[in-house]
This record gives sequence, C-alpha cells and structure tokens, in this order.
Amino acid sequence: MTPGDVLLRAVRDAVAEGEIDVAVPESVVVFGRGRGVFESPVALRLGVEPEVIARRAGGVAASGFVRIVLTVGDVLEAVLRDPRYGVARVPRAAWDEWPRTFDNPGFSVRYAYARACWVERWAKDLGIRDGRLTAGELESELAWALADVPGRAEQAERERDAGPLMFCLEKVAGAYHDVHERCPAVPKGDEEPVPGRVGLARAAKVVLGNGLNMIGETPRERI
Repeated sequence: MTPGDVLLRAVRDAVAEGEIDVAVPESVVVFGRGRGVFESPVALRLGVEPEVIARRAGGVAASGFVRIVLTVGDVLEAVLRDPRYGVARVPRAAWDEWPRTFDNPGFSVRYAYARACWVERWAKDLGIRDGRLTAGELESELAWALADVPGRAEQAERERDAGPLMFCLEKVAGAYHDVHERCPAVPKGDEEPVPGRVGLARAAKVVLGNGLNMIGETPRERI
C-alpha cells in the first residue's frame, strides 16, 4: 500500500467504528522524509487527534502530523499491484529534449525508463525468475523515491504545477541509474541473479512511465 492508502484506511476505519465523525477524504497530503518515513497533516486538516489515526495506521503522532514507516517490500507490492500507481491529473509540462546527457534531467528520466524496459526484456530472454528482494542501501533509496511519487503527483494536481512531480521523477531516475549500474538485475558472466532486482526495475518502469504520461509525454523504450 502507498502511504496515502495506509492513512486513508486508518481514517475510514476510525469513522466506521465511530471513533471520529468526519467525511472521509478522497486523498491525503503525504510528504516523504527519507528512508521510508512519511508524514501527513491529515489529522490537522480533519480536525481530529493525530493519535487516533496514527494508532490505526501503525505510526506515531509527531507535532500534529501522523508519521508512518514503510518497508521496501510494502512499496514494491504497492507499485507492482497497481499499473496506475501514482496517477493524478497533472498539468502538462516538458523537459528539454537536448542535450542527451545526464546533465539534462529530461534525458535522465527518459533514459531510466528505457533502461528499466531493457532489463525486463533481458530478464525474460534469459529466463531470470524474480523473488523477494533483500534491499541494500541503493535499492532502498530507489524504493523510497518510488513511494514519494503519489504524494508529489497529488501535490502537482492540487497546485496545478507539474514541478513537484517532475522533480520527484528526476530523483527516481537518478536512484534507478545508480541501481542499474551498481546493483544490476541482469547478471554478468557466471554471476547468479539477485532475487528481487528485476521486480525493482519493473516498479521503476511503472512509476516513470506513469509520470511521463502524466505530464503529457509518451514514454519511449528506446532513446
């Protein structure tokens, strides 16, 4: 589940059991704080005690905010279960097409999507079976960046500015390039494939593809 899903379920359950009396919102504002930590002002906006929602969400109340922590597995499950993960109505925008170097954030995002597509094809051709990921530091950083996308997409929709989403996609792309180069999903030579890395690449493909579509750009499998 996404951080927003966790918090909405907590609000919905609290309303259903009569602990609070509010209209359940369609979405909640969530801010990523790094390393799987997410905070939301949902309780403040609903005018209820944050401890009520925090307790039901398995989190804690901190300065009026509700803070929850997700695992890498939580994030990957949420992304791979929902092909429309993070999709919101974001205003159209665009990065420059040139230069095609990593100094251009648009190229970095487009190339990360293409790389993730290549990994999926190569893994299929090589018969690599995926499994549960034991995430290292770089893989975890990518997962946290993926988890932050729905909140930034909703922010972009709310503010009618694609900027927050585009900046988040740039972070996802940078994290994916690090993983692709230093924690490859497709083994080299006689190396054994590391379980879960193909799924991580597939999750990056879903998020980056959805992000590009949201700003009005068709994702390309080849750059």
